Amino acid sequence: MKYRQVNIIGGGLAGCEAAWQLLRRGHAVRLFEMKPQKYSPAHKMEHLAELVCSNSLKSNDPHSAPGLLKAEMRKLNSLIVSVADQTAVAAGSALAVDRVDFAIKVEESLLQQNNFTLTRAEIIQISSDAISIIATGPLTSDLLAQSIHQMLGSSCLYFYDAIAPIVDAFSINMEKVYWASRYDKGTPDYLNCPLTEEEYKHFRQELLAGEKVPAKSFEDVRHFEGCLPIEVMAARGEDTLAFGPMKPVGLINPHTGAIPYAVVQLRRENASGTLFNLVGFQTKLTWPAQERIFRMIPGLEDAQFARMGSIHRNTYIHSPSLLSPTLQLKNNPDIFFAGQMTGVEGYMESTAMGLLAGLSAAVYLEGRSFQPPPPETAIGALLSYITSPQSAANFQPMNINFGILKPLTIKKMKKKEKHILYAKRALDILDDWLQNKNLSSFRG
Repeated sequence: MKYRQVNIIGGGLAGCEAAWQLLRRGHAVRLFEMKPQKYSPAHKMEHLAELVCSNSLKSNDPHSAPGLLKAEMRKLNSLIVSVADQTAVAAGSALAVDRVDFAIKVEESLLQQNNFTLTRAEIIQISSDAISIIATGPLTSDLLAQSIHQMLGSSCLYFYDAIAPIVDAFSINMEKVYWASRYDKGTPDYLNCPLTEEEYKHFRQELLAGEKVPAKSFEDVRHFEGCLPIEVMAARGEDTLAFGPMKPVGLINPHTGAIPYAVVQLRRENASGTLFNLVGFQTKLTWPAQERIFRMIPGLEDAQFARMGSIHRNTYIHSPSLLSPTLQLKNNPDIFFAGQMTGVEGYMESTAMGLLAGLSAAVYLEGRSFQPPPPETAIGALLSYITSPQSAANFQPMNINFGILKPLTIKKMKKKEKHILYAKRALDILDDWLQNKNLSSFRG
């Protein structure tokens, strides 16, 4: 192998994770990040590994699909999961983080490595004299996106994603809200803003009538179903929100002793509890419309917004036709893709593909053949989904879920019991894979 360094383009979750896996094997890494010279429409911080949407990494329950993925990544010594555990904030059964502390710790961990170089510059062309991992994510700059398009010889797919507002805790009327978690799962870590039926219906009508940020003339907006703007959900029916992000099930109001007609949940955004995220309230409303409409929510009449919701482009490639199961381009093995650009959706899913790209590139540098993790594992199932020919016809971004894992042979079983078996099988098979494929050195 003539190359001794790997260039990683993009300092998000996937790029940082890929770098970490390579560094642990003793390989040199040069990570390119365009901030602070240039920011995407959604990024605000100079640090690497910035979380631009929610601060929640979803469930930490190992018997859930998101929790299983995290458990597998811990076995693979994931930097991102390790730092998330260190910077966690209270969020019931979910793993949520203080996003500032999280980004700082990820960056510090990488900068402490001897073979790591961080270059703050925008890359607009993929180098031909180094192995490269492209991990620029859904907000790839226009110039680099054009270069990727020319390199691939095919169109990138895309959809549009939205981020939710954040409010300052001091501006919440605590006399109108209350702490509780749905179904009493975990500790009561969510602030709940209760709405009557009349308040809910009025609120929905205002969402529908509120001014939206218009799409550009060249934009064909296709939202990802797992992260729809709140006003798009409201337009799908009168009760869609009440059975979705505003469902009140299990959230008895201690002030009245009754379950409200609907609720808006607020989740801690940082460890100090000075900021709260409106859960499920990603939006494309204009900022003035957001301030007016969201202040109709009981308890948020005087809300001060630390961040308004917004909408941004998410770009991803048609991985089933372009990538091998090693995450290398089929027509150029020196180029790897990682993260959300590969067609996975979600923080941990993106990180997982960065992890695999890093391991795969390390094995490639060592002159060996990388054997992907089996499809019985969560991480292997995600990889199989984005690289399998069976996914090609109707390919769209995918979150981790038990439905994409290799099915169990037992057919009739309660869902909870089935999930427990899925998780046990996955973790056992991952242990075997680590040992049998000579990858035990990847352990922490």
